[in-house]
Amino acid sequence: MAPPGARGQGDGAAAGQPGLSLFYGWVRRTRAGVLDYAATLPEDDLHALRPAFPRSVAGLLAHAAECYLHWTGHVGLGRAPVPERDRDPDLEGVRALFREADAVVAGALARGSGLDAPLDVDGERLTLRWLVLHPVTHEFHHKGQIASLGRALGHPVPDGSDLDLVLPG
Repeated sequence: MAPPGARGQGDGAAAGQPGLSLFYGWVRRTRAGVLDYAATLPEDDLHALRPAFPRSVAGLLAHAAECYLHWTGHVGLGRAPVPERDRDPDLEGVRALFREADAVVAGALARGSGLDAPLDVDGERLTLRWLVLHPVTHEFHHKGQIASLGRALGHPVPDGSDLDLVLPG
């Protein structure tokens, strides 16, 4: 049974998975802050490459969204593979990738108790729950890179901003 107040908080809580859905709602709210920060960057800096970083800010964001599409969507739900990109998308393209990723996660969360059914993935025993949480941790890893890259480009994250998980309020 869901704890009182777990549903109906605008987080897209799925039947049977209010805790995980609530958590993913916090992830989405945190991501909104990162996307707002990215929107403040000049277009050239959004796509700038630096030797110490594997991708541009736009590339890191797109990669994080594509990880949800690959792990949760393709591996976990059997959706088509994520197509290769030949360039980084603009910020609206990144937002579109995250909307698609959010839909994939919602589809996974709708599986309820099926989230814990074992899946054989290249000889590893995983679950759909793991295939949702792995991209979340990966996204947060890249948020740190985005903050560092922004600083290197002369655009530190503004004081009072927090790229860590938002408060539950």
